[in-house]
Amino acid sequence: MGGDMIIAAESGGSGAFNLLLLLAIPLVFYFLLIRPQSKRRKEQLQMQSAIEPGARVLTTSGMRATVVEVDDDGLLLEIADGVEVHFVKQAVMQVLKDDEPEDLDDDDDDEDEDGDRVDLSKDDDAGDTDEAADEAADEDGKADETAEAEEPESTPKKTKVKAADKSDG
Repeated sequence: MGGDMIIAAESGGSGAFNLLLLLAIPLVFYFLLIRPQSKRRKEQLQMQSAIEPGARVLTTSGMRATVVEVDDDGLLLEIADGVEVHFVKQAVMQVLKDDEPEDLDDDDDDEDEDGDRVDLSKDDDAGDTDEAADEAADEDGKADETAEAEEPESTPKKTKVKAADKSDG
């Protein structure tokens, strides 16, 4: 009988560890997930309630606008000159600072000055593609005449022929 008590005492330590682990998991979830989420929600609500007319905002749909008027739960935003729309306050993702650039694409233009840009616009004259073909031909060691020979001199003119004018031939 004494031997049974020793075995029961040795297995009793794992029960306390399981209980401690069972209590630790909700604490980890609280500190890693729930608490930061509620903190972000409070900051967002505080930011949305502090919006004043004249502020530049970014909506959740990605639109930049200027606040014209603030209501109880809504905003009147000017998205372009003379274009005003109503939004709910929850649609504002962040208030932009005055020193932030309005158009972020302008920064990319300065970096791409080395000529790697490709022009995709449709033009009637295809001079850009002919120059690229000439450069490619020069690099391959081919003469410029091969690239020029492929170019049509002029487009053929189509004429309409009536069925009576055709000969049975």
